[in-house]
Amino acid sequence: MSPESPAHAADTSVLVRHTIRGVGVQHGLRTSFSPKVDAAGVGNGGHVHLSLGRDERNLMAGGSGPFGLTDEAAAFAAGILEHLPALLAVGAPSVASYLRLVPQHWAGAYACWGLENREAALRMVTGSRGSEEWAANLEVKCFDLHANPYLMLAGLLATGTAGLDGGAALPDPVDVDPASLDEATLAARGIARLPDTLRGSLDSFTADGVLATAFGEPLMGAIRAVRESELELLDGASPEEVAAASRWAH
Repeated sequence: MSPESPAHAADTSVLVRHTIRGVGVQHGLRTSFSPKVDAAGVGNGGHVHLSLGRDERNLMAGGSGPFGLTDEAAAFAAGILEHLPALLAVGAPSVASYLRLVPQHWAGAYACWGLENREAALRMVTGSRGSEEWAANLEVKCFDLHANPYLMLAGLLATGTAGLDGGAALPDPVDVDPASLDEATLAARGIARLPDTLRGSLDSFTADGVLATAFGEPLMGAIRAVRESELELLDGASPEEVAAASRWAH
């Protein structure tokens, strides 16, 4: 699918999934986009590729920052990175999401960024040589397809814009699998593990002022209520039971 504006991209995400399901039915197949179809499997991601632009220029390339980022694009990315623990409540919104969001599964379980680093939550993609001007983008790897694409993209825009407005700075990029580093090295480099449960991300979401302002209390309250309902429903369930309960929900 081609790049689109945020609202159109969310529409297309829904349309593509309906299309895939429809084609599957014609062939006697059933489609699941659950982050954990099988508790022992790797799972399904819902990665988001995004770029910041102005006047037909891609601000993810041609700048003086790391890997060609402009100052604006770096601040936008830093805003997203800072708020990732809270964003998980909309981007990885189910109990099953955290069966997938584990190290060394290309899921981006650590709050860090790096060039083509598939274990970082934010992966910088510059594109092949000669295509950087139009291809450079940022991939958010820690989200999955249980997410409402409209809420997810709204959260990314809100936190990225907050970083842009506040002149947020990206930390040093990470060029190794964070899971290969010991705890002392992770702490020294400021690399934190993202929440590993829906409860952890929901607590971060509840405390996040940027998202509260962007969404407003009625929507924040509705999101919290839905997450609390799922936590209550699956309290004490085994990974196999969580996978089974979520397999055909989306």
